[in-house]
Amino acid sequence: MPELSAITGAFGDALTLHSIMVILGGVLLGYSVGVIPGLNRSVAIAIAIPLTFYMSAYAAIAFLIGLSKGTAAGSAVSAILLNTPGEASSAATCLDGYPMAKSGQPRKALKVGLLASVIGDLLATLLLIIVVIPFASIALKFGPYELAAILIFALVFIAGMAGGSFLKGMAAGGMGVILGTVGLDPETGAMRFTFGYAELMEGVPILPLVIGTLALSEMFVQLDQYRRNKGASSVRLGNNPNDDLSFKEFRSTLPTIFKSTGVGAFVGALPGLGPSVGSFMAYGLAKRGAKDPDSFGKGNPNGIAAAEAADNAVIPASYIPLFGLGIPGSVSAALLVGAFMIHGIQVGPLMLRDHPQMLFTIFAGMIVASLIMLAVGWYGLRIFARVTDVPPYIVIPVVIFFCLAGIQVQGYGTFGLLTVFGFAIFGYFLKKHDYSFVTFLVAFIVTPMLEMNLRQAVILSGGEISILLERPIALFFVVATGLMVLHLLWSSYRQHRQRYRSTAP
Repeated sequence: MPELSAITGAFGDALTLHSIMVILGGVLLGYSVGVIPGLNRSVAIAIAIPLTFYMSAYAAIAFLIGLSKGTAAGSAVSAILLNTPGEASSAATCLDGYPMAKSGQPRKALKVGLLASVIGDLLATLLLIIVVIPFASIALKFGPYELAAILIFALVFIAGMAGGSFLKGMAAGGMGVILGTVGLDPETGAMRFTFGYAELMEGVPILPLVIGTLALSEMFVQLDQYRRNKGASSVRLGNNPNDDLSFKEFRSTLPTIFKSTGVGAFVGALPGLGPSVGSFMAYGLAKRGAKDPDSFGKGNPNGIAAAEAADNAVIPASYIPLFGLGIPGSVSAALLVGAFMIHGIQVGPLMLRDHPQMLFTIFAGMIVASLIMLAVGWYGLRIFARVTDVPPYIVIPVVIFFCLAGIQVQGYGTFGLLTVFGFAIFGYFLKKHDYSFVTFLVAFIVTPMLEMNLRQAVILSGGEISILLERPIALFFVVATGLMVLHLLWSSYRQHRQRYRSTAP
């Protein structure tokens, strides 16, 4: 366990004026992006990563975590006022948020959503701190056999859970693995898949890949949707004296918030499920356990509380496998790995050994970000509500400009621009054909680690697979991976057979 001096020192670093300003900047930018429909947290982080290049490692991560948290909370604003969620995970908030706003209580709905977001986020952050340190301590004792088996299991698990089709998930993961092997062979030094380009000798550059597949491709999708979008009816904040949240009303939502936070934390700790699963699962459980389930969908504050608490709890919980094992459990967690890589830090259990002070300072910064998020959301309510009026024909060109400017600022030149446009087209077709982005990004990021551990395992065992019988943890995950593949293939076969029967004449 960490010494008390290390913890107090971490909070001291997180509470400096510079640290608070960096986190505040991230939360403000995240909130502003979150309230604009179509700009989700992944797009925001992808665009912001170039901004962190000249920051210190801690400042960069603190800024991006603040941005991620602010985006998650801000997306509820457009869900409540426009009935158009800032991102998919806030779709459950629309179910009760917009009816409540239309009934003359938009400010109350926004405050319920904000408080639920902050409480869910803060409790999940505390859970992360409690769980991940002993988790990482155990993971440090794992050898290459265990790590390779766990990484393979994680990839298969994410492929099966992150998308609608296991085969599409495996295909997306396979594309990520192939791109992750581009560059110099770590053992022989031979060039792999570089096609004669010196720029690829160190591998596919992560920044053009991230910005292209996430941010720029999303703008292509938004352009496509904008041509057919007829617009949404926005609710304005008035001066109705009854449109305020009393302590009694807030207290009545607390049981729902606590239960939904638990649901979100559980979903977030499992790689690949994502905040959308958490928010809808929590909403369904809250409705099922309510005394008046018929009121859900008609403006029930508990519906907003359930969706927002779970949505925001998923984010810190998804960092448990990231800091504990080095496995990103979501797209935003995968992007954080990219930021760590830019600053030369290997994320995972080794952080507890090599950079303990930074790890504890990041945890302290996450708590500070939760409190800043509450202040920003509470006092900036009317300002952020006005951001929903920004039309897409202004937002989309601005985002595209920042995407291309970020590539140029980092010095990638013409090759970087061609790469980012290539991945933008690639990402557009991934989105259009419902291939899993989570599986693709996670596979790309963990492939070097997986390859290294597999090679080490083969060398140490002399190619004898029987060594697994002496490594119970590795054997367990190998067997679990095989059983999961069989189960997912059988489930996929049944779905295709059922779909064929339903469409057959």
